[in-house]
Amino acid sequence: MDTKELLKKVRKIEIKTRRLSDHVFGGEYHSTFKGRGMTFSEVRQYQFGDDVRAIDWNVTARYNEPFVKVFEEERELTLMLMIDVSGSEFFGTTQQFKRDILTEIAATLSFSALQNNDKVGLLLFSDQVELFIPPKKGRSHILRIIRELLEFEPKSKATDISSALAFLSGVLKKKAILFILSDFMDEGYEKNLRIAARKHDLTGIRVYDKLEEEMPNLGIVPMVDSETQAIQWVNTSSKKVRQQYASYNIKRKENFKNTFKMNGAGAIDCRLDESYVKKLLGYFKARI
Repeated sequence: MDTKELLKKVRKIEIKTRRLSDHVFGGEYHSTFKGRGMTFSEVRQYQFGDDVRAIDWNVTARYNEPFVKVFEEERELTLMLMIDVSGSEFFGTTQQFKRDILTEIAATLSFSALQNNDKVGLLLFSDQVELFIPPKKGRSHILRIIRELLEFEPKSKATDISSALAFLSGVLKKKAILFILSDFMDEGYEKNLRIAARKHDLTGIRVYDKLEEEMPNLGIVPMVDSETQAIQWVNTSSKKVRQQYASYNIKRKENFKNTFKMNGAGAIDCRLDESYVKKLLGYFKARI
């Protein structure tokens, strides 16, 4: 991808996702993810209905009329995006691949954080940590994250969520808002997920294609594993094969939801032909 085309794509995503964060998600993001506490802001004259426990008695005595202390939320937060860039993310039977939707969701969350003056960091992973960008503030930093999401080429096509979580647990010293964006075609990450969920405000967003739920009847066809490149001939006209395929994917979906729920983390399922906007809004509103 040449520079001109890349900048055009970055701009297109910025316009779409920033509009969403400004007009749709900004308030929900602020309400959903609380700051670290309350900090003193100012004193003002007492008004009917104010909590008497907030009265500043020193100022009240000085001016011979009641004044109260005003506190505001200490908003300094960090949003960390942990995004799967393995081979299976380059799949989709709609107009977009899974990676395209992951990019849009990540950009929307990033601009929502920017609107609230929060830091944003990025971790791209396959079966290894492919790229780590430490959390920072500012529009130029968000645009860099979008550029990486658009043009980054991973070294590996495989997936290892557990090792990526272990890496983050080592580099994130303070509590963060952590989103894991993946199709979760992996196993054995439960232990490190539990560790991360104890420390961070954790949410998993699973993006998948409709063909990953139900196998169509196409006869005997070759199927390629997008992560191992292994080819296997499958008889899709077999009802038993289609049922086994559907059953396997139902179990994988349930495992994703149950693993996050049991560890006190949030879980969002989003199919490529569904609106991620509605999914995110519903999730944010349910948490407020």
